[in-house]
Amino acid sequence: MLLQSLWDFILGYNAWLRSPFFPVLFSLSVYLTFCLPFVVLDLLSPRLAWIRTFKIQQKSHVSWTMMWSCLAHSLYNHVVFLFPLTVLHWFWRPATFMPEAPGTLRLIWDVVACLLLFDFQYFIWHLFHHKVPWLYRTFHKVHHKHTSTFALTTEYSGAWETLSLGFFAGVNPLLLGCHPLTEMLFYVLNIWLSVEDHSGYDLPWSTHRLVPFGLYGGAPHHDLHHLKFKSNYAPYFTHWDRVFGTLHKHSD
Repeated sequence: MLLQSLWDFILGYNAWLRSPFFPVLFSLSVYLTFCLPFVVLDLLSPRLAWIRTFKIQQKSHVSWTMMWSCLAHSLYNHVVFLFPLTVLHWFWRPATFMPEAPGTLRLIWDVVACLLLFDFQYFIWHLFHHKVPWLYRTFHKVHHKHTSTFALTTEYSGAWETLSLGFFAGVNPLLLGCHPLTEMLFYVLNIWLSVEDHSGYDLPWSTHRLVPFGLYGGAPHHDLHHLKFKSNYAPYFTHWDRVFGTLHKHSD
């Protein structure tokens, strides 16, 4: 009943959901909303010592210039690359919305499946773009400009990387036959986890502290990747790095 009520509420904005502007504005607004708390922490951390205790790289400092540079780059990618493609997709495959919401168990299953599939796709993409020097220099190096991550570095990447990851996130719900509500919730979760990964903070309620047995790497896992470059290629979970021998921890 809760999911159906939520879906009925969303369908009340049916005309907006069918707009070619919706996908880009939705992803951008969710992204900036999730970045905002960490931006506030970055602005306060030079003045409040207790905030700095949660920073992974405690000596790093995030300036206004760094923030604006990353934000402008992200806006540029959304306007110049993502928006034209969403318009083409809008013409090619108009959105359709069924009146019934998905079942709770099916929604959870599909979200987890989309997340695991994206984690694998990004791991392979990421591994190749580090192991092949030409791919790294040409496409991925821009994302490694900052060795100390902060939230707005999440989408600081070139066009090819932005489009590749956007394609993985967009195609997985289609491959798995997900309900549109499931697709939206997957996008929201995927954006949150990506922002948290790049936040530069190890907070008491961080996702990697909630998932047991070290199955999820989180911000410390990905921050170490930006610092060292040659380990921790999976964005979220740790099993692929374990299998390929590329998992490293701060204590290593």
